[in-house]
Amino acid sequence: MLLYQPESGYCYNSDSIFLYDFINSFKPKGKVLDVGAGCGVVGLLVARDNKKVSLEAVEKQSAFIHYATTNARVNKIEYKMHEGDFLELDESRKYDYIVSNPPFYPEGVQKSKDKMLFYARYNVNLPLSSFFKKVTRLLKPHSHFIFCYDATQFGLICAELDRVKLRVVDVQFVHPKVDKTASLVMIHARNGSKSMMRVFPPFISFDGNEFSKKAEEIYEKAKTQSIKCQI
Repeated sequence: MLLYQPESGYCYNSDSIFLYDFINSFKPKGKVLDVGAGCGVVGLLVARDNKKVSLEAVEKQSAFIHYATTNARVNKIEYKMHEGDFLELDESRKYDYIVSNPPFYPEGVQKSKDKMLFYARYNVNLPLSSFFKKVTRLLKPHSHFIFCYDATQFGLICAELDRVKLRVVDVQFVHPKVDKTASLVMIHARNGSKSMMRVFPPFISFDGNEFSKKAEEIYEKAKTQSIKCQI
């Protein structure tokens, strides 16, 4: 998949590629909404691999809207983009899946002065409580919410999901190396579920200074070619 990205500012990284693979494991179909689409990488990869997906996205940064819609057109994927803040999205539309690699840097970290990076990285722009409440209003009954987040905030995530009656049913922690603590957590939550939580084996992303075998397999499956440019 060919993906155009900004020459400077925020670019997607391994979090998005690993999240795409995690989402794929649930074989999504129906109406899918990609929240905070950026250049479109997560949603477009999922739609490419799952032909029964009808893809929509929401993004508030005009530059990313342009990149994402261009990437959809270049890769011949049908795409409906909602321009604006996710928290203000029309709630008459309901979805089978909501997916997201949201801004998750917490309060207290030094914030970038770059506007694109600021909106893409810091959760002050999409607080967990507001984020999850909006998700519940947009999901069809017994539907799916799949996203990634900073692993150190997992306890808070579970508490906030419980408040809006979303149950965590699948979890995978991503560790940079086998002897390092988790840096990322990927979560599959559902409304109306009574399932107990299933915790996947740890995903180790690096073996020494090289990608682990699993990480390499995911990148090979994604087959992304990124071009940084001004369009």
